[in-house]
Amino acid sequence: MKTAAVIGAGIGGIAASIRLAVKGYEVHVFEANEYPGGKLSTFDVAGASGTYRFDAGPSLFTLPHLVEELFRLAGENPADHFEYLRLPEICRYFWDDGTRLTAWADTHAFAQEVETKLGEPAHRVTSFLKDSAFKYEVTDGLFLHDSLHKAGTWLNRKALRGYLNLPRLGVFGTMNGANKRAFEHPKLVQLFNRYATYNGSDPYQTPALLNIIPHLEYNIGAFFPKQGMVSITNSLVKLAKRQGVRFHFGTPVEEIVVQKGRAVGVKIGKKGERVEGRKAMPPSPASLSSPSSPSSRSSFLPFSRIVSNMDVTPTYRRLMPTQPAPERTLRQPRSSSGLIFYWGIRQTFPELDMHNIFFSNDYRTEFDYLFNKRDRLYEDPTVYVNITSKNKPDDAPPGCENWFILLNAPANEGQDWDAIIAQTRQDVIRKLSRNLGVDVGSLIECEAILDPRTIEARTSSAQGALYGTASNNRFAAFLRHPNFSSRIDNLYFVGGSVHPGGGIPLCLLSAKIATEL
Repeated sequence: MKTAAVIGAGIGGIAASIRLAVKGYEVHVFEANEYPGGKLSTFDVAGASGTYRFDAGPSLFTLPHLVEELFRLAGENPADHFEYLRLPEICRYFWDDGTRLTAWADTHAFAQEVETKLGEPAHRVTSFLKDSAFKYEVTDGLFLHDSLHKAGTWLNRKALRGYLNLPRLGVFGTMNGANKRAFEHPKLVQLFNRYATYNGSDPYQTPALLNIIPHLEYNIGAFFPKQGMVSITNSLVKLAKRQGVRFHFGTPVEEIVVQKGRAVGVKIGKKGERVEGRKAMPPSPASLSSPSSPSSRSSFLPFSRIVSNMDVTPTYRRLMPTQPAPERTLRQPRSSSGLIFYWGIRQTFPELDMHNIFFSNDYRTEFDYLFNKRDRLYEDPTVYVNITSKNKPDDAPPGCENWFILLNAPANEGQDWDAIIAQTRQDVIRKLSRNLGVDVGSLIECEAILDPRTIEARTSSAQGALYGTASNNRFAAFLRHPNFSSRIDNLYFVGGSVHPGGGIPLCLLSAKIATEL
């Protein structure tokens, strides 16, 4: 019988489990937490006015067809199980000098807004977005749907088209450099530079190729699941269960068992003796003499395929400590992390929408703190405010709003996070109060905080990095870990720390690539 163990119930692991089940595998998903989704989960916070619901992590939904594809693969109608809407506004932007700009989903309306508010000719915006679409169309099939570590990827027609358009793809210049050539107004350059943060990178270093990202929002659309971002997780877990996938929560994997260059199973703690549908087996004589053999207090569960949705670094360091690790890959600089304040606000703000950005006055210095100094956050940070109650009113009590405040933060290297959090909280309140003309601090009636330490602890993300490694050089895409092991047979990898990268769409694509392999 074909059997598969998936380590981690993040969105990549859930998607991999569905695809494997459709292929006829008996699939078991082992998750250390008591809930699925990893970063894509939810929680409530009680305030004086009532209960506030928050999506814990990802707040932007793009490329919904990648979720729908999983339902269709299983022979189901996506609309019967998962509903979402296309947002009329992508984001509202605020600067300290009083400039405000709405990024409309209608690209022509957005271009006209830019011309009216910033004086930048509308045709430059539409031309930029057309070029973003072109870059995406060329690279989508080559970089995002296939393994970069198989020769066949580089020898087909899609690759040839990529070779012919290399100068136009922006591989050799930076995002900031390309955006300064495209636009005259520094605020518009800053607006499009921010898309480097979508994979935790620096616009002053990352290749201009990442200018494919605006295409996803402006030309395809920004969306919101009607039941919140967590409904992506919930609907896919239900789909997986309908396909026979078995989830084991509160069940961390202790080791990937490797025998003679093949992954043959996993070992888990005492709970492994009670894993439904799988019988704990004694290890083979060969494994008893191996350094990676299961201990007497653990259960060994054999599987014919192992898929790790855990960050690739702890996968090697913790689950396969005796196996040779790809040190060059594991030593790559980490992406940025995040510092998140979840605030229950006892007031509504009509000038805010679901997605809002309050920009720093010195973007370059902010990124210098993020990737070079790394000891704290810049005193004038860019602040992202997500308010799901704008489209899902029951996420906050009447007359209130649930504010998800995200700031880019350096990966965890032992910084004094308690001091950083205290100072940054003051900086954020001061910036928002100045822009909104009200004392925001006095409106906070409940609060929760997530920082790089807790991100690392809860999601096994090395150093709390949100996207694995940073994409701050032109070769970064090729230095990501592949979706398979070249040294250990039957071992595969999905999630944000491996190819093609972090974020919901890329994690879903990692599952597609891995299971097709």
